[in-house]
Amino acid sequence: MDVLANAHTIPAWRMIRGTGAIATESVKCTLDKPAIAGMYKPAMNTKPMPPLIRSCAIALTALCLAGFIPRAGAANGPEPALDYAIVDTAQSTCYNAIAALGACPDSDAAFYGQDAQNAGHAPDYTLSSDGLLVTDNVTGLTWERSPETTGDGVLNRDDKLTYSGALAHCAAHAAAGYAGYADWRLPSIKALYSLIRFNGADPSGYGGTDTSALTPFIDTSVFTFTYGDTTAGERVIDSQYASSNVYVMNPSDSGFTKLFGVNFADGRIKGYDLMMPGGNTQKTFFVICVRGNTAYGTNDFSDNGAGAITDRATGLMWARDDSGAGMNWQNALAWVQAQNGLDAHGHNDWRLPNAKELHSIVDYTRSPATTHSAAIDPIFNTTPITDEGGLPDWPWYWASTTHAAYSGAGAAGIYFAFGRAGGWQKATPGATCYTFYDVHGAGAQRSDPKTSAGIVTMGSACNGGTAYGLGSQGDVQRASNYARLVRDDTLTRRTYLPVITLP
Repeated sequence: MDVLANAHTIPAWRMIRGTGAIATESVKCTLDKPAIAGMYKPAMNTKPMPPLIRSCAIALTALCLAGFIPRAGAANGPEPALDYAIVDTAQSTCYNAIAALGACPDSDAAFYGQDAQNAGHAPDYTLSSDGLLVTDNVTGLTWERSPETTGDGVLNRDDKLTYSGALAHCAAHAAAGYAGYADWRLPSIKALYSLIRFNGADPSGYGGTDTSALTPFIDTSVFTFTYGDTTAGERVIDSQYASSNVYVMNPSDSGFTKLFGVNFADGRIKGYDLMMPGGNTQKTFFVICVRGNTAYGTNDFSDNGAGAITDRATGLMWARDDSGAGMNWQNALAWVQAQNGLDAHGHNDWRLPNAKELHSIVDYTRSPATTHSAAIDPIFNTTPITDEGGLPDWPWYWASTTHAAYSGAGAAGIYFAFGRAGGWQKATPGATCYTFYDVHGAGAQRSDPKTSAGIVTMGSACNGGTAYGLGSQGDVQRASNYARLVRDDTLTRRTYLPVITLP
């Protein structure tokens, strides 16, 4: 009897916390009835399975029959990957509230459970033989290698396009069958963010013009990148890339349409006005078109009961409820460990999500002003708040990822705004107080001081109190954000591994 006939494969994932390593195992089980019967009563002249092996085989076969294990075997081709695989952030340094640590903390120490201690799908790219394309072997997306559009071989501000120009550029690629493909498109913000790497350093505040010592938030070993051209009047950080996602609040508080983009110079997502201040000039962006895996960025949520939500597209399980209160970054990490001690929702391996995991549950079809909700699927519960402008709103959520500065400081933590991404601005040039506006849109990714000691006072708020914020658009600072639990859901992970057969 061939107990491996009609076999299926199931992967079992174990994350080795604190080492950056992933151990993986695979086993085969069978669906043919004689083999199943043989697990209970061995055939004549055969050696019985050891009890532990037999029990495992029976359990795995039950999973096969229940449909949890996709079909394997050469005749069926390679197994499909996750539709929305989350690429790791590549952050390998651990931080405290202000700076890098010499070593990552132990499980019983402060700041345990941060990004660098939880490995994910490592970035894995293949450059085409002609040097024009980059294939992401994790996401299944293929990218233009360079945003250079003028054909002069030099990447600078002349290569940037308006939003309409970006759409036309990718449509032209598709029509012309660029590089042999006809499915080119302007990437969604979910696809574009898959390229970000948080081993970069934010150059905000850098006063120099020499960028050779700076590290951007994209892999420059495969992608062509440049910082803003200071000789042409740009800032060093002016390296924003266009997505296809227009903010649903249209027009926005500024009176203009906002387009979400990723800034690979400073490591942020913001909603950028399509018109520059004054309304006379259109905003321009770098553009790289993408093709393949049109399902990337689409969630597939399932309510597991017991307060947990599984996303079958990413293989992640989330807590349906958030922390219910804001806290600083260190306390958010500690809150997660406290939930593990309580076996929250039946599990003790929850973590604070990294930036890219947290981004995966942002819903860019929702906003406080349009759907009167947080920018997240309503399958989740989100604690309502009142924002600095006195409006009904929803929180910002900490990621476990640090937003490192060019100086080496690590005093800022990444967050996503599931409500308004507020900024303090003067309503008129002569105003003596600041007004709260949704300057970057629900779904923006920015960073906040990890403690209240890092908050900057701008002046008086027009609605009373103090305006705490930073930057040219007065990005509101809170230093107290919410948290949501995440873990790997091993039953929905569909990344397939070499088979180890049962005896």
